[in-house]
Amino acid sequence: MMDVGGEYPILNKLIAAVKKPSWAFPLLLFTLVVILSLQITTNESGFPERPVSDTGVGFSLSGSDTCDGSLPVRELKMSIVEFGGVGDGVTSNTAAFTEAMRKMKSFEGKGGAQLNVPRGRWVTGSFNLTSNFTLFLEEGAVILGSQDPNEWPIIEPLPSYGRGRERLGGRHISLIHGNGLTNVVITGQNGTIDGRGKMWWDLWWNRTLEHTRGHLVEIMNSRNVLISNLTFCNSPFWTIHPVYCSNVVIKDMTILAPLNAPNTDGIDPDSCTNVCIEDCYIESGDDLVAVKSGWDQYGISMARPSSNIIIRRVSGTTPTCSGVGIGSEMSGGISNIRVENLHVRNSAAGVRIKTDKGRGGYIVNITITNITMEGVKVPLRFSRGADDHPDDRWDPNALPRINGIFISNVVSFGSRKAPMLQGIKGAPFEGICMRNVSLLGLPPTVRWNCEHISGSVNGVFPSPCPLLQRTASLTCT
Repeated sequence: MMDVGGEYPILNKLIAAVKKPSWAFPLLLFTLVVILSLQITTNESGFPERPVSDTGVGFSLSGSDTCDGSLPVRELKMSIVEFGGVGDGVTSNTAAFTEAMRKMKSFEGKGGAQLNVPRGRWVTGSFNLTSNFTLFLEEGAVILGSQDPNEWPIIEPLPSYGRGRERLGGRHISLIHGNGLTNVVITGQNGTIDGRGKMWWDLWWNRTLEHTRGHLVEIMNSRNVLISNLTFCNSPFWTIHPVYCSNVVIKDMTILAPLNAPNTDGIDPDSCTNVCIEDCYIESGDDLVAVKSGWDQYGISMARPSSNIIIRRVSGTTPTCSGVGIGSEMSGGISNIRVENLHVRNSAAGVRIKTDKGRGGYIVNITITNITMEGVKVPLRFSRGADDHPDDRWDPNALPRINGIFISNVVSFGSRKAPMLQGIKGAPFEGICMRNVSLLGLPPTVRWNCEHISGSVNGVFPSPCPLLQRTASLTCT
């Protein structure tokens, strides 16, 4: 018998099934067909061509199965030590980083600058990046977020949210922040940026939080952004938040937070275009990756969509949320999203599309393919009715439009619940296409939960709800 275990590792758990009761062999055979179909279709693109970066960061979003994360050469290179930095894990380096960035800014138009952070533990409050700049963490370097809330100043809310996401009014700035930048890189030799978020989580849990928590990294209104080859951990709130940006690459990242840490999303592209997220491992207390585009009437008014985003070879776990979430803040519109080669384990949901009355906007042309799930409670979920609005001025007649959700080559082991696909009355989810979807381990009495949806399926096990029509010749691309 051919040894397939090495070439197809996912089959290791299935081979043992032939030693089990007589029903196991047909199940094994069915799953083999699904897996082989998955392998055959791995290289199908079906994704619109993207523009190539036109300036100095040196990465491309087009044509390849990986995004180029090569680093630009900077004219000036200096160490944080040269600005009085002390890496003892105690001394505040906020002034050192601020002075370093002032110096780096003077080289924006002179070949750019790079700030090296050497081995050590560098405590700092928030600081702002500049254009044509690289923040480089050497091996063993750890940047630690200040435990003084005053070193995370309050800034204006995002216009597409109208207020802080958690509290009215302004919000704390991120630990590492940038606004209106071009060609900015955050990278290194697997150094670490640790937000030391427990102080902030305690404020949330104790209901004493006065302003929305800051992100670990937020880059706003910028283009040509690269974040790579680092470990980010213990963010106070969402970890990496590019917002109103274009040409963003986030790759080869490890993102960690305690699994009970509230709202510690891994990567949240928000009203961004041309984004590549790949080869990342994430453990968090919320979505591993969440695509967003503004909140209710504020997002509708600003109308800044998220589009042309690829999420691939991402793995991780989140006990409360999903591997990839789309929404629920999607009022500016979300389109042309491709999720592929996702591996989610021990999580509440695999892939989730979230929206609500009052959101408006649209979610269209979403491709989800080559997905593996283990111990995921609800593998596929479309949800509504969060009753989550910024204020009482939201419009209950602002209904979202959802069309073109293409799901193929999905295997889920140890599923606990059938898919929950719940559209909105008066705004159904349309154009759902599922092919080669195998959900293994569901109790035989479990049935799909579907409302206000329509679409077609082929090769889906167990049998889906009647609202999804079986079509033998169906192709989801």
